[in-house]
Amino acid sequence: MSPATYFYPNNVVQSNVSTANGEYVMKFSIGTPPLLDIYGIVDTGSDLMWVQCLPCVQCYKQVKPIYNPTSSSSYKELSCQSEQCHLLDTVSCSSQQLCNYTYGYADSSLTKGVLATERITFENSNNFFDNVVFGCGHNNTGVFNENEMGLVGLGRTRLSLASQILSQLGANKFSYCLVPFHTDPSIASKMYFGNGSEVSGGGVVSTSLVSKEDKTYYFVTLEGISVGNLSNSSKLIPYYNSSGAISKGNMFIDTGAPPTLLPKDFYNRLEEQVRNAIKLTPSQDPRLGSQLCYKTQSMAGIAPILTAHFDGGAKVPLIHTSTFIPPPVEGVFCFAMQPIDGDVGIFGNFAQSDLFIGYDFDSQMVSFKPTDCTKQ
Repeated sequence: MSPATYFYPNNVVQSNVSTANGEYVMKFSIGTPPLLDIYGIVDTGSDLMWVQCLPCVQCYKQVKPIYNPTSSSSYKELSCQSEQCHLLDTVSCSSQQLCNYTYGYADSSLTKGVLATERITFENSNNFFDNVVFGCGHNNTGVFNENEMGLVGLGRTRLSLASQILSQLGANKFSYCLVPFHTDPSIASKMYFGNGSEVSGGGVVSTSLVSKEDKTYYFVTLEGISVGNLSNSSKLIPYYNSSGAISKGNMFIDTGAPPTLLPKDFYNRLEEQVRNAIKLTPSQDPRLGSQLCYKTQSMAGIAPILTAHFDGGAKVPLIHTSTFIPPPVEGVFCFAMQPIDGDVGIFGNFAQSDLFIGYDFDSQMVSFKPTDCTKQ
């Protein structure tokens, strides 16, 4: 990949992060001069960064103006022959020899357009990066909402925005703090890239990143989840696979997935212990399906603390705002974890809230620190 030019007077590059209907969006500007503030979904579970682009073949409704690449002097479309074009598997060559892309997600959302490079500016006009590869999305469909102007892939491959920025900063680490679901969108927390983004101080625990065949995901090893007081080890529910063992890299951390998804057998054993620990009777509202829900105005003092036990002795506490979420039905809270088929789970963004989470590619570690992210 041709190197990006960049200017960063501060040691750490930062961006505001705020809530958006179960997702989180980070703010940056695109173009030269900085043409437009973009609010893109923060997604550690994918690599491509893309924004909605004019002219639209099919764009979902967006409140803010859609980016117009013809207005930017730094926009440059990539050719089929470019090295960057081959960073994605799902590309094709247009009649103009441009690098067309198609990129899909697990929820069937889809973006199609042209791979290009552009200037990206963070926080203030002094923190900018040129020649950042992104998708100029002319055809975007799925479950995106009107406040989301695109998506910021922060996965582990060379294509992700994190990798592109960090390769230039010479410090292979980034971090973020997500405020709880339903926090006022005007209250922003931060995402940090580079030196100064370390998660440090009292209460920090760390676990190893695991490399697997899929290079995008941040795989970690979850040994189990305990319910209630940590001193009662009998309440630890081990995360066994179908062979009765704990697999290395059995879960990945995904800011783009709201609920935490767990294999059915593990989920069922965990839900049973959560039910036993809560003195209320579960709601039987048919609108909520099979979810474990309770009719109450708050789960404070009702929901037990869950602790995620990661490889290496990292015990990460999950408080009630991370484990029970209000659905569209008023006066109800539902368990923010769900069962899935298969052995690999997803540590979703509900569970990640009020944790300062840092990724260090030099040490191949991810760190967690309980933090009030609204005070960041």
